[in-house]
Amino acid sequence: MKKIAIFALASLAAIALLGWILAFAFPTPADRHALVVSGGIAFVVQLISFIVARAWAATNVVAGWGLGMLLRFGVLAIYALVFVKVLGLPMSAALVSLAAFFFVSTLFEPVLLKS
Repeated sequence: MKKIAIFALASLAAIALLGWILAFAFPTPADRHALVVSGGIAFVVQLISFIVARAWAATNVVAGWGLGMLLRFGVLAIYALVFVKVLGLPMSAALVSLAAFFFVSTLFEPVLLKS
């Protein structure tokens, strides 16, 4: 449970910092709204993916990590094909930020998956 909390805090900090940096590249209010929505989605999906990978760590950590990657890819695809249009978000800001948030917070996983 402690590693999940550490991952959650590290991911939240990384997403917030990267969101602040991306706000300079995407300066309009609509872009910033897309950054916030993407950040929230990324945080929840990353937390679920980490919990899945942690659950599989005892038997097959690679399978758990791969399942998390499939989840991230599926969320990115559904977000791109459905939710960006439904929510009226700018496509570039929404997708670049979600992919970047997934990438940066995934970097913490290998360290915290070691038991």
